[in-house]
Amino acid sequence: MPKVAYSEKERERIRKDLVSAGLELMAKQGIRHTTVEQVYKKVGISRTFFYTFFATKEDLIVEALYFQQPKIIEFVKRLMADPALGWRDAVGRFLFSCCYGEKNGIAVLTIEEQQMVFSRLSPESRRVFRERQLRLFGEILNSFGIKADPEKIKVFINLCLAVMIVRRGIPGALPFFVPEAADETARFQINAIVDALEKMKEEEDTSRQQEGSPE
Repeated sequence: MPKVAYSEKERERIRKDLVSAGLELMAKQGIRHTTVEQVYKKVGISRTFFYTFFATKEDLIVEALYFQQPKIIEFVKRLMADPALGWRDAVGRFLFSCCYGEKNGIAVLTIEEQQMVFSRLSPESRRVFRERQLRLFGEILNSFGIKADPEKIKVFINLCLAVMIVRRGIPGALPFFVPEAADETARFQINAIVDALEKMKEEEDTSRQQEGSPE
């Protein structure tokens, strides 16, 4: 007979397994091609039981994105601490890995997927999502050695998402773009972001040195 009662500890484990399975599938095949059925079958539970954890697929998607945030921070810190990588190389490799998330186990949303998820979130869920997004990208900037003030974080978010969206959107969602130049376009955009971040870091380093030098 199927089990009809689960302890809170068991339910928490199953919820975590669902989020982990969802993230793994979304990172490999994209959010649009990941179904609720694939997720609950991978965990080994029923469809009905799945919906006792998540009311919609979008709720699962958001939880999966939250779940990968610590992994992203751990990844960027590992790159920045690698003695074999210079600052530019580490930052560039991180941005490149995120841009090609499907090859690196990172779930990245397309334009259509972002529109779908955001349109179905409640105002409160949108507020929480934005707060956590700002916190994530702020931690990334701090890991780069750049002071993460609110305006810098917001611009950094837009720059990062822009290169990811353009790369993922060619040619499907962006048919006027040239598909043969998609990878080179992504490299150019990433290098431009690294240039801007490097200039920002150098200015901050210079300012700190001036503040600490005797008059």
